[in-house]
Amino acid sequence: MQIGPYQLTNQLIVAPMAGVTDQAFRNLCLRYGAAMAVSEMLSCNPELWDTDKSRQRMAHSGEEGIRSVQIAGADPEQMAWAARFNVEQGAQIIDINMGCPAKKVNKKQAGSALMQYPELVESILKAVVSAVDVPVTLKIRTGWEPEHRNGVQIARIAEDCGIASLAVHGRTRQCMYKGDAEYDTIRAIKQSVSIPVVANGDIVSPEKARHVLEYTGADALMIGRGAQGRPWIFREIQHFLNTGHRLEPVGMDEKRRVMLEHLTKIYDLYGEFKGVRFARKHIGWYLDQDEQREFRSEFNTLESAAEQRSAVERYFDELVKYQ
Repeated sequence: MQIGPYQLTNQLIVAPMAGVTDQAFRNLCLRYGAAMAVSEMLSCNPELWDTDKSRQRMAHSGEEGIRSVQIAGADPEQMAWAARFNVEQGAQIIDINMGCPAKKVNKKQAGSALMQYPELVESILKAVVSAVDVPVTLKIRTGWEPEHRNGVQIARIAEDCGIASLAVHGRTRQCMYKGDAEYDTIRAIKQSVSIPVVANGDIVSPEKARHVLEYTGADALMIGRGAQGRPWIFREIQHFLNTGHRLEPVGMDEKRRVMLEHLTKIYDLYGEFKGVRFARKHIGWYLDQDEQREFRSEFNTLESAAEQRSAVERYFDELVKYQ
């Protein structure tokens, strides 16, 4: 798959997830085989940029791979300005968010709320595409609600406006993340436009990845929640697509190494105080099983980086002891 001048090495992309796909997580997924990782959503309102969170999201020093930066908003002029600013900061691709279902985003008529207003969608896309000389991509849902799946209409508008590729989450805004993703609309979108289409939603296994690619005809897959606590899913999927066989499960030594490395990167990125708090959810995802509930509860009470690292080491030492 190609996005403007950028040739992706495979069909696997990390989905942007606010509060999750920071630089530490993106780089880890890239090293495990993702072809591209889209940054966390950044508001187009410059009044909101003077915060630690926004500054970290706009920083690209140490970034691995193609730098794709996602922006969100409902004002065409502000969106164009935000796109130009982020390109000046090093963005190589600008991604527009019209897929986020969160209430705090939608109440500002941004994210997936925009799918109710095709004319405004067109205005935003034209403004952003004409504002920058890098590829502009778009992420949408299948529609606003199940009774009004207008993904095909929005996709055609996107193609006409010069959008370089389109990612589609297989749910409407009203569905949030409930129920199962549906791929009929993604398939219809792929058949309706000539730009690359990326399928997103509930891709949590190599078998599901192959099914979605074959059923929708999509050019690539975008994986979000399936990679939480499991960055090696990209390696597993690519191996399965290449060979038709599953890789052996990740070994204990590798899992220990990855978790400790991830902790270090989190502390480096956020500092110890915030890093310790961000680390809690990531470690919880790595160990999201009933028998590990006691360890997760203990880990979430720890207040220092040293305590967290020591707890992870002890956890794996205990596993080795009882093997």
